Amino acid sequence: MESLPLAGLSIVVTRPREQAGQLQQLIEQLGGNAVLFPLLDISPPADTHALRNLIARLPGFDLAIFISPNAVRYGMAEIAAAGGVPSGLRIATVGQGSAKALRDAGIQDVIAPQGRSDSEALLVLPQLQNVRGWKVAIFRGDGGRELLGDTLKARGANVEYVACYQRSRTPQNIGVLLNSRADAITLSSSEALAHLWEMFDEAGKKQIADVTLFVPHARIAAAAEQQGWRKVVQTTSGDDGVVSGLVAWSKAKSCIGKHL
Repeated sequence: MESLPLAGLSIVVTRPREQAGQLQQLIEQLGGNAVLFPLLDISPPADTHALRNLIARLPGFDLAIFISPNAVRYGMAEIAAAGGVPSGLRIATVGQGSAKALRDAGIQDVIAPQGRSDSEALLVLPQLQNVRGWKVAIFRGDGGRELLGDTLKARGANVEYVACYQRSRTPQNIGVLLNSRADAITLSSSEALAHLWEMFDEAGKKQIADVTLFVPHARIAAAAEQQGWRKVVQTTSGDDGVVSGLVAWSKAKSCIGKHL
């Protein structure tokens, strides 16, 4: 009987604790040992005044963009509490994970790129080319890249950012990670990558940099390689993308082992 594709592998899941369950389950169903090591906590903003003020004005907007599943979760909760999405408001997001979250929240017509999940992919869609005079609300966390808003402004749109959630670093005992004898680490944001790297002293960085790192975007992969990670694998986005990357990597390892 053929063994499960991730059998015997210790795989670290660094997503926020409340968002790690599905990936943990998928890894374990495929025989892996999922080690939960959340690097960030996600919570509502400390002050929701700006968010609620924008939502009250949302009927005057042409487009609302949600930049992550967290933006969907926290932004849509406030929108629902205020009476729901205004009629005629276009809804967009940067990837299929967020698009699924929007559909789960009752939004069927979602503008979203296929494949890549980032601002660049959204900005090339035809629906966002002729936005002169549009009022655009961008729902996001506290801070982040400005490319999306800057590009839409250059195309003639009036853009407002609003924070609908905040991120904070999760205190962790780095010994838990080192003692897990990790074969792979899954990581989904540049901020989490920075937090992880800063936990180690120089000796620890040399040790951990030999563990294979799985990330969903070329920008995060480039940052990891610049830090000194020697084995970085870029996957497609979402839990399924991460698991597909892990399985392909594990199979490749097995084939190499058989030929040594």
